[in-house]
Amino acid sequence: MPSITLTNVTKQWGKFIGVNNLNLEIDDGSFITLLGSSGCGKTTTLRMIAGLETPTRGEIRFNDKIMFSSERNINVPAAKREVGFLFQNYALWPHMTVTQNIAFGLETLKWKKNDINARVAEMLKTLKIEQFADRYPAELSGGQQQRVAIARTLAPKPRVLFMDEPLSNLDAKLRGEMRTELKRLHKDMGSTFVYVTHDQLEAMTLSTKICLMNEGVLQQYAPPLTVYNNPANLFVADFVGNPAMNIVEAKAKKLADNMAELEFLGYKAVFQSNESFDLRSGNISLGIRPEFLPISEHGDLEGQAYSTLPAGMETTVKIKISDTILSSVVFGAIDYETDAKIRFSITGAGILLFDQNSGLLIASGRISIQ
Repeated sequence: MPSITLTNVTKQWGKFIGVNNLNLEIDDGSFITLLGSSGCGKTTTLRMIAGLETPTRGEIRFNDKIMFSSERNINVPAAKREVGFLFQNYALWPHMTVTQNIAFGLETLKWKKNDINARVAEMLKTLKIEQFADRYPAELSGGQQQRVAIARTLAPKPRVLFMDEPLSNLDAKLRGEMRTELKRLHKDMGSTFVYVTHDQLEAMTLSTKICLMNEGVLQQYAPPLTVYNNPANLFVADFVGNPAMNIVEAKAKKLADNMAELEFLGYKAVFQSNESFDLRSGNISLGIRPEFLPISEHGDLEGQAYSTLPAGMETTVKIKISDTILSSVVFGAIDYETDAKIRFSITGAGILLFDQNSGLLIASGRISIQ
């Protein structure tokens, strides 16, 4: 299986730049998710790696073999890149049975009949769809069609499997089940998966690394928990997490190499990091995940219940303090009357400071209200 390297890859249509100078290293056997909102360049990136879209400039390698190079005028067609592509609408042949759909690509590649039968049987067993072998797509549920599409894509033993929002047509329950199956399938197959989605939950639960993009520019490329706990900038911090991270404007004054005094929401606090950091300006943005705002009668801060959103296992409480609405997540089902007084604290070692001008992460640490 190959590692995939993108070097200074750009895709441009006229004056519009869809992907801007992207550098990316996809390790062998990894599960990479291209994440971002519509129009950010994630699908264009996927299609360029697969050979379905021609970059304007840059270079794409599979191991040491060049698949595309604008300088050397090399562009290996998609059919010769030994990759599989799983489309959003599954693209199954309606007049063919499940077995025929899976075998079709192998027949096109002129595999021997015995080898085709053995591979089809293997795929039916791997995807747990043996009982549907003689059915037609119209006789299958969405999840079953999805499994057939995966089986057909994996049958030719592609070196890399590309998936463009393959779960978006499924209902919420089935999406959850298919996420479990995809993650297990990746482990069992050992293939390299490159996956496109705008759903951050899919990215967080499936990926070995997330490639988060915005307006064609790479924002952060790191494991999911790194992206969540140490976002590279304000865009990443705000995009990843549900409910979203609380972003609060604050004033900061350096007290020591790893310490600063903060003023925000009418309170004064001391921020302490495990490492030294620099403040380019006294204007910073404070990033606080909802789980770091526990509600208790002995809390250091006071606000009002703006809205309470119980969801069974957990409850999101919107707290109004000054003119700011903060999100707190509490375990269990609780409810507060609108405008009721609420006391809460800021806890945990994952409180973040961002530079307001650049949006870049400055430090991560703890806060003590004075």
